[in-house]
Amino acid sequence: MTGLLSTLLSSLLKIGAVAMLLNEVRGLILAAPVMYAMYEAGGSLMAIWLGVSSLAGIALSVVVPMFALKKVQAKLDRGQTSANAAVTA
Repeated sequence: MTGLLSTLLSSLLKIGAVAMLLNEVRGLILAAPVMYAMYEAGGSLMAIWLGVSSLAGIALSVVVPMFALKKVQAKLDRGQTSANAAVTA
């Protein structure tokens, strides 16, 4: 049962990795209008501040799930290791 659960969660994490890749593409698509708006505004301090804030929000939407994915993967690896140790003992 533990092996099945581990395999299922591993598959879900792989699907999540593909979703993260698509999220990166989405981030690049969202960043383009922000950069263009900063260019059109002439680089004023307010435009730069709004652009940096927008890009930081986009970056957080990409980076935070990546850290969560790594944390869950590490937890699954530890669980898999202890399950394998219990089976061999």
